[in-house]
Amino acid sequence: MATMGSLFRSEEMALCQLFLQSESAYTCVSELGELGLVQFRDLNPDVNAFQRKFVNEVRRCDEMERKLRYLEREIRKDGIPVLDTGENPEAPMPREMIDLEVKFEKLENELKEVNSNAEALKRNYLELTELKHILKKTQVFFDEAMYPPNLPYDQDVYFDDDEQVNLLTDTSLHQLKHIG
Repeated sequence: MATMGSLFRSEEMALCQLFLQSESAYTCVSELGELGLVQFRDLNPDVNAFQRKFVNEVRRCDEMERKLRYLEREIRKDGIPVLDTGENPEAPMPREMIDLEVKFEKLENELKEVNSNAEALKRNYLELTELKHILKKTQVFFDEAMYPPNLPYDQDVYFDDDEQVNLLTDTSLHQLKHIG
């Protein structure tokens, strides 16, 4: 364990061994970690990762870290500034971690749903824009076919300023009956 200001190789260090009770181990290790003055050595390098005592807690922390990175990436992608105070928050207590896991899960799911909905809206917008242009071209086609250039026609049959498409109206159908 390093005991001086930072963990440079040239700094004086002392190797210590700590024996902690299981109930206080989390609190003690989190306090030491927040100080940033210790380096832990693995005294059981031959033990499989799945055989270690706190493997589930480490996995939970890894999963929460992944969710936080995803949320941060999405926030930055949208250009939302992230306040960085430069401070490391205190390690949450184990029961607080459960609440954090639930919050992170909820935020991740909501953000994924928002992204999915945004993509669906974009696809729908593009499809509707395409249909609008098809309707405009269809209206022009029918107008040219039904109103030869030498016959008068009603301007209301064509497009309004609001780009609304008015397909054949009652007056235009009445005019067609008299032409035919």
